[in-house]
Amino acid sequence: MQIKLSQKERMLLEDGKKQEELCVKKYQGYANQVQDVQLKNLLMEIAQEEQHHHDMIDQMLQGMEPNMSHSGMTATPQNDNTFQETSGNTNDQLLLEDLLATEKYVSGFYDTTVFEAANPKVRQAIQHIQKDEQGHGEKLFNYMNSHGMYDVK
Repeated sequence: MQIKLSQKERMLLEDGKKQEELCVKKYQGYANQVQDVQLKNLLMEIAQEEQHHHDMIDQMLQGMEPNMSHSGMTATPQNDNTFQETSGNTNDQLLLEDLLATEKYVSGFYDTTVFEAANPKVRQAIQHIQKDEQGHGEKLFNYMNSHGMYDVK
């Protein structure tokens, strides 16, 4: 089924596509820098989900209804032993803080986009993406909290 985008929807989706490209690059790059294998796997998993979001947005920009189902593939981390010389926990925490801030920003961006979407299919797809982004933030928070990097008082 073809979808027709308004000029505003197209502009917002183009911005979202750029945000997703940045998220994919960040998650993949940071996965190659972290010390903990569990964290590396988590970041690669989220990178794949961000790539799926990018693909969904690209489909909408091409006038197609987006495929909202995930491929179900699990991430395979790249073996990169060139770690930072700083403490792994400190470096990992800094990277996670940046990723959590990114997720907060992206989720807020999608919140605005939901309200600006006139096409119900676009709105539904953006709500789906936003829910995933909030889930990414939750996964990052849970990892940070369980590893003493985010203290809830």
